[in-house]
Amino acid sequence: MDNLYLYVGIIGNIISVLMFLSPVKTFWTIVKKGSTEEFKSLPYICTLLNSCLWTYYGITKPGSYLVATVNGFGILVEIVYISLFLIYAPPRTRAKTAKVAGIVDVMVFAGAVLVTQFGMEGDMRIDVIGFMGAALNIVMYASPLSSMRLVVTTKSVEYMPFLLSLFFFLNGAVWTFYAFLVRDWFLGVPNGTGFVLGVAQLALYSIYMQSKPSKVIFDDLDSGGQHQHLLPSSTSNPTEPL
Repeated sequence: MDNLYLYVGIIGNIISVLMFLSPVKTFWTIVKKGSTEEFKSLPYICTLLNSCLWTYYGITKPGSYLVATVNGFGILVEIVYISLFLIYAPPRTRAKTAKVAGIVDVMVFAGAVLVTQFGMEGDMRIDVIGFMGAALNIVMYASPLSSMRLVVTTKSVEYMPFLLSLFFFLNGAVWTFYAFLVRDWFLGVPNGTGFVLGVAQLALYSIYMQSKPSKVIFDDLDSGGQHQHLLPSSTSNPTEPL
């Protein structure tokens, strides 16, 4: 059994690395066009915080080095992605993206470390870090929902990268199995959620992959809306570019 969970964990690490690298094509497109267009920065901001928390969890919990190593790699990759967003986003979007990243990835993570290091110890510290990591993992898996909405609206999968959806699905499946083997429900619940959401994304992709983009929607984009809603928020003014 020990060998089985080790092998599954290694496979999970490989798939996680591929998942972290899957947006490379997206960012190559951004670099070539010199614009972030309709691509979303929120998934990468959430993923960076998620990677930070799981690295912290893997370092804190004995025997969780497989969790720590792959998420440490994820930290480096997500920093590169967010940096490219900041370089190629329009000025107003760049400022708001930097603000959100600073709050989420710096202030929230620093606060989590300070609270758990100085206010808790032992199993309680591990449980609290695991709970925070699980919650953020669900947010990370759910963050492409904004892209899924755009797919339905535009009848186009241009702004929902297939490889990212595929590796979300595979990553969720393998880490759910790993969590079952090691009885770690902090890993199991969010990755099980990710597996279900991955299935939904792939199903949506299969429905719209042959569809032509909605002319009405893209006419609106061409008339000045192409940089709206980079960081969608339920409380923001829907007419204000983000």
